[in-house]
Amino acid sequence: MTVRVTLLSPAMSSAVREARFDDDASLDASGLAAARSAAGTLPSPGTALSSPSARCRQTAAALGLTAAPHEALRGCAMGSWRGLRLDEVAAERPEQVAAWLADPAAAPHGGESLQQLGGRVGGWLDGLAAESGRVVAVVEPDVVRAAVVHALDLPAPVFWRLDVPPLAFTVITGRAGRWNLRLGAATAGG
Repeated sequence: MTVRVTLLSPAMSSAVREARFDDDASLDASGLAAARSAAGTLPSPGTALSSPSARCRQTAAALGLTAAPHEALRGCAMGSWRGLRLDEVAAERPEQVAAWLADPAAAPHGGESLQQLGGRVGGWLDGLAAESGRVVAVVEPDVVRAAVVHALDLPAPVFWRLDVPPLAFTVITGRAGRWNLRLGAATAGG
């Protein structure tokens, strides 16, 4: 069976604007307006899901989706770094940030490693193998990165080379063991 998974990153929030490790901040006014203006550009989903974060749930609602929050789609648990800006952490704990960036198994913040994030997201994606049709999920950018790395069986360091701007569509089609990344679609359903 083949499934089409459209991953949509959430609209702008203060955490993104300030390069802050997510603290479950809500969308800001410009993010909410952008999400509302994107309503109607998504394909009709058979299943609509979201990360449990406020900004993902708010983005989904602004898009007109009745999306169920799904725990496997939550962003990486950042432990003691939650709510801090990356530049603050890098200035105070440069060795920890270097270890986190260099080693996918490292979790110097006491939260979840990128390897654990990838395993969780990859397990969710492969669990869709028994389904067919369309899944639309509004998820954190790190979840999009982890899904792409897993789907294409890329080396873990590629995670850091993937940019996921607000309200970006990423379409993965296929089934467990054979995923394709669809590039260049004008809209998520295009």
